[in-house]
Amino acid sequence: MRIVRLATNFTSGELDPLLRGRSDLEQYQNGLERAKNVMVQPQGGVRRRDGLRYVGDFTGFTAFKMIPFEFSTTDSYLLVLVAGRIYVYKAGVRQTNINGSGNDYITATGLTAAMLDELDYTQAVDTLIICHEDLQTKRLVRNSDTSWTWENVPFVTIPKFAFTLTVTEPASEITPSGISGNIELVAQHSIFSAGSVGNYVQAKNGFGRARLVQYVNATTMKAVTEVPFFDTSKLNAGDWELESGYEDAWSAARGWPRSATFHQNRLYFGGSKSRTNTIWGSRVINYFDFDPGTGLDDEGVEATIATNQYNAITRIASQSDLRIFSTGGEFIVTNSEGQPITPATLLVRPQTRLGVKAGVPIEDLNGASIFVQRNGKSINAFQYTDRTASYQITPISVLSSHLIKNPVDLAVRRGTSTDETDSLYVVNGEDGSMTVYSVLASQGVIAASEFTTGINEGDEFIAVAAELDQVYVIVKRTINATTKYYLERFDQDALLDSSLYATVGSATSSAAVNHLPNTLVWVRADGLVQAQRTVPSSSPYTVSISPAADEDYEIGIDIPVEIRTMPQEPNLPTGSSLGVQKRVLQVDALVKDSQHMNINGHLVSFQIIGTAVFNNPIPSFTGRKTIHGLLGYTDEGKITVTQSYPLKLNLIAMEYRLSLGD
Repeated sequence: MRIVRLATNFTSGELDPLLRGRSDLEQYQNGLERAKNVMVQPQGGVRRRDGLRYVGDFTGFTAFKMIPFEFSTTDSYLLVLVAGRIYVYKAGVRQTNINGSGNDYITATGLTAAMLDELDYTQAVDTLIICHEDLQTKRLVRNSDTSWTWENVPFVTIPKFAFTLTVTEPASEITPSGISGNIELVAQHSIFSAGSVGNYVQAKNGFGRARLVQYVNATTMKAVTEVPFFDTSKLNAGDWELESGYEDAWSAARGWPRSATFHQNRLYFGGSKSRTNTIWGSRVINYFDFDPGTGLDDEGVEATIATNQYNAITRIASQSDLRIFSTGGEFIVTNSEGQPITPATLLVRPQTRLGVKAGVPIEDLNGASIFVQRNGKSINAFQYTDRTASYQITPISVLSSHLIKNPVDLAVRRGTSTDETDSLYVVNGEDGSMTVYSVLASQGVIAASEFTTGINEGDEFIAVAAELDQVYVIVKRTINATTKYYLERFDQDALLDSSLYATVGSATSSAAVNHLPNTLVWVRADGLVQAQRTVPSSSPYTVSISPAADEDYEIGIDIPVEIRTMPQEPNLPTGSSLGVQKRVLQVDALVKDSQHMNINGHLVSFQIIGTAVFNNPIPSFTGRKTIHGLLGYTDEGKITVTQSYPLKLNLIAMEYRLSLGD
């Protein structure tokens, strides 16, 4: 029996092997068994992924955090944080002579390699707030491309907390000067000191509680009432208590905030080393003043998550609501009927209980907060849904869970044209691969593929960041038997990894590839792929270009591409075709602007025979390519598309003829 099958799109991406038996699903028909180093496009096709341009060498460091910093429409930066230093890149160029120091980095005092994994940050205009529980909270201020200020956040007021509460009954009368608001408390005897600031006076009858805010003298303190006093009569000794032991909630001894965000004109911190499940909000506009005052609408706010499980806050995010992510679940602080958050309305509401993995960023994608589940097993979207009028979890990786391998970093690049999807990049800590999702929410497209890099064992992705429409990675490579760490950038015009690209004004017959000694590389010159070469293992690291390049050249590492269809299981009149022998007789592949591919190991010709063929680039082709005469029966009848040369490939769809039977 012979049948014709048509793969019109690949919008399900690479599918989990657990779906092997679900040929009844639409996702199965639109999915791939393997999508290696390709991107799924919004129209349904798959194309060779962008190559990586070499940007800089970070060998000598092993821990990294990359932070995009957008100051204006014309000034955006990539910040690369390493132990004790911050490197600044603008338009892919490292800035030098920072602060007139002669160095090409900002000195980041106090920043250690161990902190980088769980470092959090938030930005407002020219200021970046940087948080880690073991780092006194910092701010990085941009003054110009080469002038930056790294300093401790100048807190006006730090919230207080009694880590060890002591309650005493001083042997003295005390008299409030007023019932509520700002008052003075006058004692009969000398019972106060400068250390009394932050302590509380509490009337035993329940009418009156005041926070001591300023020392006047040994018998007088200024205070702010939290519970009004019954009247201004004196309280006899034994009728009131002094609560002491209050200290700064954040300090070198108690640790510092873990996460931060700006929300409704307040700076919020989420969790700290000693108070893992508490959030704090500054006074409105006064971002470094966390004084709770008398509880007025614009004064500082504070709330602690209280549930029946441990909830260490790992991240907070500002969206339509303030979203709080912890190891135990996801929470929100809602706005009461569209009103801003105030001390009186602040209420933390639990939503879902999946839990978030510490150390991995949370990114916004079309209003959804994308996060990694706390055990590193899934990628999820936390978003409000009108259908249930509540926040829900949408599992992004449900069809591709085999590609999620203990993620350590995450970034989102938003599509900038109609032929692009939004892209979600997930760095896997287990094997150094990267799982990349093409996301087009309006069309229900969530398609996974796997990126790998390098030709040596141990080559792996370490970190990722998206600076506007540019995606940067830190890549660990084994080069000439030495471990290297390179900063590289995805480039739609690149067809190689760790590539060196240059435009030339005259014939160029060689190039120095200093960062890839003793490495097998491809050479592309004026669009023509030349034979592979090995870069010399010692200086000068010069590679020949022959024929010479007259316009431009690219030299770099190969990118292995593989597109493999799911096993074909058409329904037969006699039932399922599972286990029935299958042979692919013919494949008609629709391609766009493509130059090379192999189908089931057979080379598909893109070269046009005629004059002036040799030593000229293969022209890009759009249309149908047919290959037939494919031999051999198998149980699955799969089609595999690969590439042997670094050339363009954009596979739109495939039609293929199957022969079924023994």
